[in-house]
Amino acid sequence: MVSTRINESRGDRAFGAAVYIVATVILLIVAYPLIYVVSASFSDPLDILTGKLILFPKHVQFRAYRAVLVSKDVLLGYRNTILYSVAGTVINIVLTTSGAYCLSRRDMYGRTAITFMISFTMFFSGGMIPTYIVIKNLNLLNTFWVMVLPGAISATNLLIMRNYFQHSVPQEIIEAAYMDGCSNVGTLIRVVLPVSKSIVAVMVIFYLVGHWNSYFSAMLYLNDRSRYTLQVFLREILIKNDLGDMGAGSESSSVEMTLLYESLKFAVIVVATLPMMLFYPFMQRYFVKGVMMGSIKG
Repeated sequence: MVSTRINESRGDRAFGAAVYIVATVILLIVAYPLIYVVSASFSDPLDILTGKLILFPKHVQFRAYRAVLVSKDVLLGYRNTILYSVAGTVINIVLTTSGAYCLSRRDMYGRTAITFMISFTMFFSGGMIPTYIVIKNLNLLNTFWVMVLPGAISATNLLIMRNYFQHSVPQEIIEAAYMDGCSNVGTLIRVVLPVSKSIVAVMVIFYLVGHWNSYFSAMLYLNDRSRYTLQVFLREILIKNDLGDMGAGSESSSVEMTLLYESLKFAVIVVATLPMMLFYPFMQRYFVKGVMMGSIKG
């Protein structure tokens, strides 16, 4: 096998070196806070407060993680967040896929006007107070459904998915399915979705991360702690300096509780973000393709 070597000019080599340097700097900027948070969650709080912790853990201990794992608030928040995320994402995908497929059909009457009205909501909305009043009149306050129904469809994701169906799914296979007697629903399920795995995976990531990180909706619409999300409990720990049941009944001094809080807040951050960080690599191969193809102007 004959190998060919491309002769690069001095300018090409300099440009390539500059790209690697810039990429390395960006990697360090992004990676350092992540490594520091993980290291701080395992380190002695005194090392954190005195500034001795720079990158890697010092005097490794697991007291903060033990406090997190026995916390009823954190476990309750995990359960609620998982339920909201799974149920909400399923509803999001079903409604977004159905709407995007309908708007991508060239024979759908009035699809241009409907698309315009959907796009209009991306720039103008009723606002927080009118939305709260609507949700209250629908008797959704402090219920499970208030966390999954108000954001059932994202206009941005709907348009991205519509563009993908419109430009990336061959119309010939859809017409062939109709000629074989397949219905609209059957065409979507049996023909369109199997060739649209990349955009569906992207939508799953977008919606799932949105539900997992949701805390503002829970703060507005929920007043029962048994329905709080993990992010709300995390906010209490980080902002209000409230350890909740992690410090309840403890005979430790205030100094010890302060030290525990210093490492505990990093441990909670790690526990809260770990599921999404583990989930993303499995969907990464679909991410770039789905976003780029779905972003084509329709």
